[in-house]
Amino acid sequence: MADRIQLLPDHIANQIAAGEVIQRPASAVKELLENAVDAGATNIKLLVNDAGKALVQVIDNGAGMSPTDARRAFERHATSKIRQIDDLFQIRTMGFRGEALASIAAVAQVELRTRRAEDELGTCVQIENSQVQKQEAVAAPVGTSISMKNLFFNVPARRNFLKSNTSELRHIVDEFIRVAMAFPDIFFGLTHNGQQLFHLEAGSLKQRTVQILGNNYGSKLVAVQEDTDYLNVRGFVGKPETAKKTRGDQYFFVNNRYIRSGYLNHAVSNAFQDLIATDSFPSYVLFIDLDPAQVDVNVHPTKQEIKFEDEKIVYAFVQAAVKHALAHFSITPTLDFGLDASIQNLESIQRPFTEAQQSAARGSNLYQGFTQANQAHAIEASRAFQAPSKGGSSGFPAMPDFGASAEERALNAAPDGDFTPLLDVFRSREPWTVQQLFGTYILAAEDDRFLLIHQQSAHERILYERAAAAVQGKPIATQRSLFPASIELAPADAVLLAELLPDLQQVGYHIEPFGKTAFAIQGTPADVEAGNEKAILERILEQVKHFSEVKLPRREMLLRSVALQQSIKPGTTLSEKEMQRLVEDLFNCRVPNATPSGKPTYVEFGKEGLDKMFGR
Repeated sequence: MADRIQLLPDHIANQIAAGEVIQRPASAVKELLENAVDAGATNIKLLVNDAGKALVQVIDNGAGMSPTDARRAFERHATSKIRQIDDLFQIRTMGFRGEALASIAAVAQVELRTRRAEDELGTCVQIENSQVQKQEAVAAPVGTSISMKNLFFNVPARRNFLKSNTSELRHIVDEFIRVAMAFPDIFFGLTHNGQQLFHLEAGSLKQRTVQILGNNYGSKLVAVQEDTDYLNVRGFVGKPETAKKTRGDQYFFVNNRYIRSGYLNHAVSNAFQDLIATDSFPSYVLFIDLDPAQVDVNVHPTKQEIKFEDEKIVYAFVQAAVKHALAHFSITPTLDFGLDASIQNLESIQRPFTEAQQSAARGSNLYQGFTQANQAHAIEASRAFQAPSKGGSSGFPAMPDFGASAEERALNAAPDGDFTPLLDVFRSREPWTVQQLFGTYILAAEDDRFLLIHQQSAHERILYERAAAAVQGKPIATQRSLFPASIELAPADAVLLAELLPDLQQVGYHIEPFGKTAFAIQGTPADVEAGNEKAILERILEQVKHFSEVKLPRREMLLRSVALQQSIKPGTTLSEKEMQRLVEDLFNCRVPNATPSGKPTYVEFGKEGLDKMFGR
């Protein structure tokens, strides 16, 4: 009987191994950018075509490679970072396992051009399917240019699993931002299909943070800087008003490497306790520097999940550092040396902080609460920042629970419910007697029963079904703006909005690009109040990002977001005619008893049930 176990050919083994490292074009972007950083480059350009499916090219002015190194770099486990096993625990570079270029060469057509400063000519290496097709001397600038063309050309099944261009481009932007944020002293540029998306000049960490997160963060960042014998924490947290309903603007770096850590996210959130609403997330860009021996970065192929030797110490230091920064932000005036000189000379900035003013500040409960053993929670409740209550008068009601249980409730409620009796009642008789309660509920009564309707939930269901019909071919009418509003977004949000434009047009928004990251709002649905379109659009984007965390289809994310953000907010007074129309529209819906996320729109009370409640 013949032997059954055989060794795989190298090119097949490389393709299998590549699946761990190169999952999509963004994976290659991450690896190539990190290689450029490790090469000592001060200028790094990323060129992408068709969201990386056709081309990913990284050009840097780093050290370059010799002809031998240029060829050897594509061998598996070829690395300049590790000589012995102990080196694995002292890693300070971004890449080190020698897998990236070998993995890319296994699933794409690759061309490398490189030259060192001491060499007259550079080297060009062309590789396809892990095989060197050509190597020759060429004229080339100092540094390295590596092009990855036609990703997964030899693994069509994996290419079919790639998402749309807009979706893949968002992943590329995310990886680009993570590397660019970690190295503000390096110029980074990103061009997609010939259009420049990012042009990030070298500068300070604060300048890079504002470049990436958006100009609105310029005056809303609080510096964090704590140095200890064990680790250093530095960076910025956003002031409480920057908190959002998504985790989008949260960046953690350990030894300049971007990481994901729910444990450390919790540490920062705890530091913001009582400063922001419980369903909101703080914004931050934080760097932890510590001895590489205290952290294992080799626990995951993407190196985004790491293991600390002592997680509890890191948690405590991060939480304390953020609390300390927030305490100083609350009391200490600061000068921003990145500001224009004319602004620095204003009287309000130049005027001294007098002894009397300092004494008054130090005597406040706020100051004492933060300076006595750094106990931020010691602030008196009356003096502390009061986060808006859920559904309160702040105008920012708590977000619906979009977890799995809510989804199950919606699915369970929708198909099986028989709403015919209620529909018949509304269609066969005079309008019910209606009354608004607390600016939030509508009491709709008839002879032997009444409904208690949540006006926002009901309106959310109505708007959702209208939007769903719109994208199925019944577009909602657009109200053209006489004076179009413009909206400036962070680059990542601009990519997201561009992706959503076709569906937004179906639901009544007419939005046109107006520069790289700006858009002109030419028209909105008729029921959107003039002057409120920018705020609603920003909240829709935030909500779409929030929904992406529960893996909903993109169009469903948008429909739910539009419905939620355009719905009547608690505290809105309605006329009797408006209430009658709302109730009528609700019971003309396919699923009138629940919001898209599964929350009830009304509760029904019968006379018999009420009699039982009162023992009658």
